[in-house]
Amino acid sequence: MSDFSVLRQKAGLSVPEAAELLGYNERQVYRWESGENIPRKVVTDKLEALRLQRCAGAAADAHSFTFIDLFAGIGGLRRGFDAIGGKCIFTCEWDKHSQTTYRANYPDDEHEIWDDIRDLKAEDVPDHDVLLAGFPCQPFSLAGVSKKNALGRAHGFACETQGTLFFDIQRIIEKKRPKAFLLENVKNLVNHDKGRTFAVIKDVLENQLGYTIQCKILDAKSWLPQHRERIFIVGFRESQGFSFEDLQIPDVLKGPKLKTILHPETGSEAPEKPFTDGNIGRVSDKYTLTDKLWAYLQAYALKHKAAGNGFGFGLFTPEGIARTLSARYHKDGSEILISRGDGRNPRRLTPRECARLMGFDGPGENNFRIPVSDTQAYRQFGNSVAVPAVKAVAELMKPYILDYQAFEEVVRKRA
Repeated sequence: MSDFSVLRQKAGLSVPEAAELLGYNERQVYRWESGENIPRKVVTDKLEALRLQRCAGAAADAHSFTFIDLFAGIGGLRRGFDAIGGKCIFTCEWDKHSQTTYRANYPDDEHEIWDDIRDLKAEDVPDHDVLLAGFPCQPFSLAGVSKKNALGRAHGFACETQGTLFFDIQRIIEKKRPKAFLLENVKNLVNHDKGRTFAVIKDVLENQLGYTIQCKILDAKSWLPQHRERIFIVGFRESQGFSFEDLQIPDVLKGPKLKTILHPETGSEAPEKPFTDGNIGRVSDKYTLTDKLWAYLQAYALKHKAAGNGFGFGLFTPEGIARTLSARYHKDGSEILISRGDGRNPRRLTPRECARLMGFDGPGENNFRIPVSDTQAYRQFGNSVAVPAVKAVAELMKPYILDYQAFEEVVRKRA
């Protein structure tokens, strides 16, 4: 990574934004980005001034509330609450590879990452304003339930390894009484076990813990070129008037297409090894399916089509909208294959494209650090959240979080 690239990222600018603000074309900026050319001092001085200006603006609005990040993964929920002025003061994530990615992207954290929430005493969690938790979804997802049924294994709350982790959230909320929380899970949570699972969750949050909750299923394709439905559960300790009815959701029919997150392979984007190489940033050959795997996937799809099943690969053009990216993507990439035309075998998405597909990076960006293998990166992005959807919910929650703080401050002064 060039010195220019580091400075640009610290300034919080994408390559197109840097080009516009600095008065150069994007091609020149990409040359600085890759280290092919070195910018003049006047350019770096201007970029440094923009960085300082951004830092000053951020400091003015920084840390207006605190939050904790449970089942943190690689920090997808966190990104929405960092963006509205929150400060993360505690993180819990058991997977060591996800911890590696989390640390790489949040190096300034003053706290260590706790691993197993089951070993965590609620009294050891710091006091906080907001609790975030994307608790494990596999016990409740359609794919997870089908697999466990086929193997004769328990799912939902009967799954002792993952399903009961919701109750660890319960004991932390019960002890620390945060002002608000945001929980995220798969859409099927609502219907799992004929609705009984969700009924238990609502009973715990509303009746046992005394929070006012609102729920909304959001589809990421309003913000990203991916069909990804997830349920968001927002709770406030006191009724604040929060309502998902006030959420402004972009028109899904006008949502972005896959071409916005794909490597252009035209030279307009700097090469990023090991994902792309060559002078024009061509996607590495390792992401193209072998003849053997492509033949297998086609035969598999035909077999299930003849049997009346819907199983098969998903082949998409740059003008399409992808299926849901899952944690199994590392196996064969079959749910999202990119057509290459001209009789060529399709290819998988690169991890960088997955970062963009999930909203960790914007179109054309490569700011999110991916320090792990492709296998682990695919698992991490497939298990994560659609960041723009989280940011939208966080923005909706923000005034109610801050109003709550102002109210409590008045009460303290009167006491």
